[in-house]
Amino acid sequence: MAAGNHTEASEFLLLGLSEDPELQPLLCGVFLSMYLVTVFGNLLIILAISSDSHLHTPMYFFLCNLSFVDVCFISTTIPKMLMNIQAQRKDISYIGCLTQVYFFIIFSGMDNFLLTVMAYDRFVAICHPLHYMIIMNPRLCVLLVLMSWFIIFWDSLLHILPLRWLTFCTGTEIPHFFCELAQVLKVACSDTLINNIILYVTTAVLAVFPLTGILFSYSQIVSSLMKMSSAGGKYRAFSTCGSHLSVVSLYYGTGLGVYLSSAVTHSSQRSSIASVMYTVVTPMLNPFIYSLRNKDVKGALRRLLG
Repeated sequence: MAAGNHTEASEFLLLGLSEDPELQPLLCGVFLSMYLVTVFGNLLIILAISSDSHLHTPMYFFLCNLSFVDVCFISTTIPKMLMNIQAQRKDISYIGCLTQVYFFIIFSGMDNFLLTVMAYDRFVAICHPLHYMIIMNPRLCVLLVLMSWFIIFWDSLLHILPLRWLTFCTGTEIPHFFCELAQVLKVACSDTLINNIILYVTTAVLAVFPLTGILFSYSQIVSSLMKMSSAGGKYRAFSTCGSHLSVVSLYYGTGLGVYLSSAVTHSSQRSSIASVMYTVVTPMLNPFIYSLRNKDVKGALRRLLG
């Protein structure tokens, strides 16, 4: 490749989900609707929990944080996509792309950590009910959330700083609707070995440990439930985990689906469509899962809206 083509790119081109001009108004309408539903639904959850003193417990404190993170998560990618569709453009600035990568890593990682912390909360509530309020005291709850932010902040920096060393060709096209780290590394003109090593190692560590924590928590919960003699007691205890288990299954299921789709198919467009599931659909469904399956949240929402 000619040396002149290696000048540092000032912007990238996001190819989006489809290049068909007739589909753009439909995509704009669908994603705008999903974005508004996600933001409105999660803000309602936050307002309901904040306004109802009965919900000022560790479980709902973590749920409130999860709703906030989901709003930020979807706001990292969808507004720029909608702006590009509306303006019939595909460009994103170099700084804008790095910013998107940075915040996408932060909020997707926080989703991961918060789901793990919520699993630990359910483990303590079911396996150690008499000591629940002592163990899950306000100081520990805040500390767990702050530690999650601290870890994911440095993890994101660990990716962004080496990313700034890379060079990109002018007119670089990213076959996605947002700047995903793996896709950005694929279109770099310089060697990305160090970046890929960091990506694989941190992904393995920050995915395996939280998932292991969740599996361990639920294995202990199931073991504790098996020791209960009352069927009603088992149902009441496990019903408090139903919403969280649904969200965990949705989050990790869609994430695994994206990984498998990108591994099986070499079509970037199909991988982009698959990634919609965990970047847009999961944050949108979380409020419905927690409001429809949880009578306390439903009651708080009725009081808030009534």
